[in-house]
Amino acid sequence: MKKHWYDFLWIPSLLYLTLGFFNILFAWLGLICFFVPLVISLFGGGKTYCNRYCGRGQLLALVGGRYGFSRKKDMPRFLRSKWFRYGFLIFFFVMFFQMLWNTWLVFSEVNDLRQAVTLLWSFRLPWHWAYHSSVAPWVAQFAFGFYSVMLTSTVLGFLTMLLFKPRSWCVYCPMGTMTQLICKAKA
Repeated sequence: MKKHWYDFLWIPSLLYLTLGFFNILFAWLGLICFFVPLVISLFGGGKTYCNRYCGRGQLLALVGGRYGFSRKKDMPRFLRSKWFRYGFLIFFFVMFFQMLWNTWLVFSEVNDLRQAVTLLWSFRLPWHWAYHSSVAPWVAQFAFGFYSVMLTSTVLGFLTMLLFKPRSWCVYCPMGTMTQLICKAKA
């Protein structure tokens, strides 16, 4: 089968996580993965981003499928249910808006910059080595928060890949759920 340029988008996805480990400001690049799927679905592309361009989905398929790190089992029915998907989307939005609120508090100088990444919304990991810049503290705070969201969703993706089929994360991915809602609204 002929390979296309978009078959290698797993590389930027992996590069994103690596660069954010060394310099947190690279986390801002994650906004591309946040807005592009929405724009594609809004302008008639449907779920094209998820099916073709999602680097995380490709990375999970590669590691879980080609390299065999997946049990290749079906997900339990409740994880595939619309209630779980929509509930996870709401939970994701709450965490995302909390991240924005923390950024606002640093911007308004109510709080100081917290040089930490929060994994799975619970575990604060010191990440001070990744911030060595003279940007405004709120810019760095957003980066720490956004990288936390991206790293957490990647960890969840890998956990579900290990337990179930390689792209099981895609079933309840908040971006996939939002693009699906856009597609339904446009129909």
